[in-house]
Amino acid sequence: QVQLVESGGGLVQPGGSLRLSCAASGSIFSLNAMGWYRQAPGKQRELVALIARGGSPTYADSVKGRFTISRDNAKNTVYLQMNILKPEDTAVYYCNADLAPFYGMGSEEYWGQGTQVTVSS
Repeated sequence: QVQLVESGGGLVQPGGSLRLSCAASGSIFSLNAMGWYRQAPGKQRELVALIARGGSPTYADSVKGRFTISRDNAKNTVYLQMNILKPEDTAVYYCNADLAPFYGMGSEEYWGQGTQVTVSS
């Protein structure tokens, strides 16, 4: 059983910062790319940032220069540092991981339960 557990969401004023964390646990043979997606009310889920196991990040244009994704492979954890937050960043943020739970199995995508980020004065 694989679990992705997110933490760090909350309410913050415009211009503020938050740091999200997501730890993968359970049966994990290989952990590949990890990332963060978000979904605002009435909108489709969208990619925020992605990081390969080797550390190469990819960002949505809307967060470049403000958000930083990083990971700790020893802890199977991915982080999202969010700075200069804007009201349009308000959404439920979901952790995503591409991993193989057992040797010989192909990798699959797993999702966390989501954490709410609200940017409002």
